[in-house]
Parts: sequence; structure tokens; C-alpha cells
Amino acid sequence: MDPVIVVGAGPVGLALSLALAAQGVPSVVLDEGPGKDEPRAARTAVLRPDTAAFVERLGCATVRDEGARWTGWRAMRRRQQLRHVEFGPEAPSPLHVPQHALTRGLREAISELADPELVRVVTHSRLDGIEQDAHGVTAHTRGPEAAWWRGSHLAGCDGARSTVRKLLGVRFPGRTAVERHAVATLHVELPWPDEALLHRQPPWRGAGEEVTARPLPDGGWRLDWLLPPRGDLVTPDALVARIRETLAGWCEGTTPTYDLVDTGVYTLHHRLAKRWRVDRAFLAGDAAHLLGALGTQGLDEGLRDVENLAWKLALAWHHGASDVLLDSYQAERRTAVAARLRAADQSLPVLRGAGGLRTYLRSGGHDTLLTDGHVGRGPLGAPPAYPHSPLAPLHAEAHTSVGTPLGAPVADVRVTAPEDGTTARLRDRLGRGRLLAVLVAPGTGVWDRRHWMSAGVMPRLVEAVAALPVEGEVLVTEAYPGAAAHTVLLVRPDGHLAAAFGGVHPAELLAAAEAVRGGAPSDEHSGRTADVT
Repeated sequence: MDPVIVVGAGPVGLALSLALAAQGVPSVVLDEGPGKDEPRAARTAVLRPDTAAFVERLGCATVRDEGARWTGWRAMRRRQQLRHVEFGPEAPSPLHVPQHALTRGLREAISELADPELVRVVTHSRLDGIEQDAHGVTAHTRGPEAAWWRGSHLAGCDGARSTVRKLLGVRFPGRTAVERHAVATLHVELPWPDEALLHRQPPWRGAGEEVTARPLPDGGWRLDWLLPPRGDLVTPDALVARIRETLAGWCEGTTPTYDLVDTGVYTLHHRLAKRWRVDRAFLAGDAAHLLGALGTQGLDEGLRDVENLAWKLALAWHHGASDVLLDSYQAERRTAVAARLRAADQSLPVLRGAGGLRTYLRSGGHDTLLTDGHVGRGPLGAPPAYPHSPLAPLHAEAHTSVGTPLGAPVADVRVTAPEDGTTARLRDRLGRGRLLAVLVAPGTGVWDRRHWMSAGVMPRLVEAVAALPVEGEVLVTEAYPGAAAHTVLLVRPDGHLAAAFGGVHPAELLAAAEAVRGGAPSDEHSGRTADVT
């Protein structure tokens, strides 16, 4: 079978290759660079809990070893603290990690795969041509050794200036220079160890309208100052003055000793590709969307693209896939990102415009909105749901309601695999290309596992899952929010709830699984013999 061609070796492209490898799908990663990234301390990534957990499941150790989690989040305006959010085991914080460390960790995870043939990274390979037919994709690269590559599908993860997007003729409309920020990474002691801070309208000269401080590992901090969208250039002297005034403002008027590591200025754009799928070619990450205003995180959305796309490509690679399944990637992810962009664009005039801001201040909602964007909650930051997905099963009488809406990410409850008795968090069972059938069975913790497979509804559930059109796995949990005993949850391979049934109903379970895979596969999306030259 042909490998999947992944164009781009940034975090999104590398994560996609690992997610495919976890499901037994080989890939070729075309990297136009030398295979390593130059460290830039001012370039950091903030991952929400769901995307941080996803990257760790892929085997990226740096999110655990070189990332910083925050104990709290403070929101201030002038001298007043408006909100304080505490993080803990039940409400994990975002993860702050240098982007070069994240990329390095993903490369190391590829090098440590049990089957090294599953991911092949080809450096100094710049894409300059794509041809598609009914059976696959052919890509041409130039470099020290020009080559033709044959793949079952192709994923463009090659950034904002995506060559894949241009070769496919996909438009990329949107807004330019939505926000502009000055950035400094430094080592310093601040009054709020391990807590992030959003400070609006600081009461000292030269700070601007807004400054954010986020902790990094080993006593590091990243500071971001909101700049006028089209203001003057920020000189090194002006940036140092900002740093000194800001630190003095936070430290009772005296600038503490600090070690400046890196600086930069970056501009945020909001853009959304018109199409995310063209036949066998797909766009993901910055190639498909740009966002970042008001605390939204483009890398988060890129990793959510990967988790959504990987299981669908894996199903297509192993068993063939319908157009309904492959089109669902665009239907789900483009809709979710468009909603995120719409929420940010609608909020910007309120939060950045003087008149609208004063009106909004009276409701107290501005602080909640900004905090949600930064910590990964609400319309600007929460993990997306796909309630109107083309893969959603039709409603049946056996369906029941639980605490998770249909299409939303499932709660991360503890589950047991009846076959071998292993226990884990539910999200640890994701990413293997399987549908999960989770039985809610209170009291199972005190049963002898030897009796599970022959007790109660378990034999019927095991038989029903074995008859599904795609591979499934039976799991048991003692409790699930809002679910009664003997509820069966059908969970997609990316962790979104497809259906919930009040008991074991084989026919309805089969129909729901058929809907999740998008119906019977079509011949043109099956794989073919490898032909890489």
C-alpha cells in the first residue's frame, strides 16, 4: 500500500505522521529544511489540556519534561485584580513549551518508533508539483536529489505560505494584521511564581493597553505587549524600556535583575482556506487556517486537525473510505475553526474599541471572555464539538442522554479493558483507529474480572462490537457523568461521543458505527501498491 505523503515537518506534520503510525499507516514526511530547528526562545507554544495530552500520547516526551504548567491565572485592570483562576488535577492548566523543544520531541518520538519503517522523513525536499488520479497522489520535490513520490493521500501541513494550498488552487481569504505584539523571553523573579497574568491598562507609562506574562520552565517568562496594529517599528531600545517599566510596575517601582534571552515582534492574521480537501489532498494547521487574537492558539487547532484527520485517513488506508467520511474532515474542522474566528472577530471591536469596551465593562463580561480565550474555555478556547457532523448517527429510540452532548469530547473517566483487566484513563485508549464501546457498570471494581465476560449484558455487548463494520474495543467504567447503569457509549477514535444507548442494542449500535465510518467505502479511496522513486 502507498504511504501517506505529509508535506511539512513542523509540529503539525510530525504529529500527523506519528498519529498515522499509531494506527499502522506508513507516511513519508517531506521536509524542505535540514531536519532540525534553530532554537528561538521567544517562539513558544501554549497547548490546551486536550492537545497537550494528545501530543504526549504520540510519545513526545518534551511536553512532560520541558513544558511548564501554571498553578493559576490572574486577570488585572490597572491596579485591580478582576479574576483569579486556580488550576489543579480536576482543572488542568495549559502547557507552555518552547516550540523548538516540541518539534524536537516529536522528531525523537519518530526515531523511537518500534517500527521505524512507518515514518520516513526526507530532508531538503521542497514540493513543486502534485498530480492526482483515482488511485493516489504523485508529488514531485526538488532539492539535492529531485524525486517523485507516490502516495495514497497527501496532507499539506506546510504553514501559512503553503505550497500545497497554492498548487491545489485553494483561496485563503481573511483579515491581515488583526493584532501585533512585541515579545520578550527572560529569566526574572516575579511576584506570582508559576502563575500567568493578563494585565489590561497597566497604570505606568509606556506599557500600552495590555501585557501578558506566562511562566516557562526553569524560571523563564514570556512577556507579550499588545501593540497598535499599524504602529511604528519597535526598536531594541524601545523594547528594553518596555521591559524595565513593566517589571518595575509589577515589583513595587524597582526593576528587578533580569536576564534577557530573546525578543521579537509578530503580527497575527485571521484567514481560513475555502477548501480543506481536494480529492485525495488535504490541508491542516496553518496551511488551512490562521488565528491567534484574544488568546486563541493556532497550534492547538492544527493539532485538533491532526487528531480528526488521522483516524479517517487510517480507515481509508486499511479498508477504503467513502466520500462522506473524507469530506467530514472539512465539514467538522473548518466549521469549528470558522466559529472560533467568528467569535474572535466579533469580540475584537468590543474589547479593543473604546466605546464598546466601556459598554461591555459594565456587564463584567470582558474579563471572562479574555480569560476563557487564554486558558482554553468558552467560545475562544474550549475543545470543539461536532453536533452537526455528517457522521452523526440518526436518532433511535434506544438513544439516551448523558452528561456529554453528542459530538462533544468524552469525559476522561477511568476504564477497564475486560479482556486483560488493564485500567487506564479513557483518553489513553484513543488514537488506535478503533471505535470504543464503553459500558457503564457500577460496582465492577469489586467484581472478579473472570466473571465479567459471562455476566449480565457483557456477552451481548462483546458480540455486538465484534460484528461492527470497523474494529471496536469494549471498555467498562464504574460511572460516567449523567449516565445510568448499563448505558453504552459509542466513542469515535478521536474521543468524540457518537452515540449513547440505554442498554445493549446490537442493531442500533451497528447502525451508529456504520454512520461514524461514513457508510460503505468507495473503491477509489482504497490503497494501492507502493511506488516511490
